[in-house]
Amino acid sequence: MTWRQVLLLSCFSAVVLLSSVKPKIFMRESDASNFLKKRGKRSPKSREEVNAENRQKLRADELRKEYYEEQRNEFENFVEEQNDEQEERSREAVEQWRQWHYDGLYPPYLYNRHHI
Repeated sequence: MTWRQVLLLSCFSAVVLLSSVKPKIFMRESDASNFLKKRGKRSPKSREEVNAENRQKLRADELRKEYYEEQRNEFENFVEEQNDEQEERSREAVEQWRQWHYDGLYPPYLYNRHHI
């Protein structure tokens, strides 16, 4: 096949596929005109409006919950790392103190001090 035939065949198949798929992107004209129509302040909301608002609120709540959960997890990890580092520094300091003051006896220091 030449490149023209391949191009023609691919274009034709794309047109056939796009024409066979009927997407539900657009709404009917009557629904569209009612959708954008202004309603009075005192008129009750339609069921669709209430449902749409509730979906938006639930989605916003879910996103907010995920955001704060992620922030909390990051902070907990940060605090845990800080505590681990502090514990490591403290352990190293204690270990150095013990090595410096070790008198060669077991258990070291305090218990085996020779009082003069």
